[in-house]
Amino acid sequence: MLFHGLDWRRAPQTAQQMFEVFPIVRDLHELLWYLTEALAFQAARQLHGELGLALEKTEHLTQSSPAALMELDMVAHRQEVNTLLQRTSELVRAGVRQKKDHRGADLIGARLQYADLRGANLRGAYLIGADLRGANLNMADLTGADFRDADLRGADLTRSIFLIQSQLDAAKGDAATKLPSSLTRPLHW
Repeated sequence: MLFHGLDWRRAPQTAQQMFEVFPIVRDLHELLWYLTEALAFQAARQLHGELGLALEKTEHLTQSSPAALMELDMVAHRQEVNTLLQRTSELVRAGVRQKKDHRGADLIGARLQYADLRGANLRGAYLIGADLRGANLNMADLTGADFRDADLRGADLTRSIFLIQSQLDAAKGDAATKLPSSLTRPLHW
């Protein structure tokens, strides 16, 4: 859409700009996913006005010209949206007792089999190769958690917060892994 049907193979002069714009647009669409999910949480209804405005602004940015996107301060926009998402997460997880805070934690290879991680803050946690078989991750904030090669077989992610498809695609799971209805079970599981 941004390049009006052109692709870099047929129009090689657009390649550099396309390659620079792609990660910006990908990030904007990830924010749209998070904002849409945040608006579905009744516990965060007091933020729905601000979340709606952020969604509208982000949608508008996705329709900008390639040149405008390259000028966009994506760090500032992400920070602005992230503040709202953090507040949303706190409201949604408020009812969970004994929430664990593992924000940004190094849990690489951690043995968390059957762990009760309900309501945990796992934003930006490194869960590379972690054993999460049978773990309960309901209401856990998974924004930016690195699930590369994490074992999610039998884990319950049904009501996890801010989980995206690429996180699942990087992990291992099976038919017993419970997922939110908005996401797809990866074919390699």
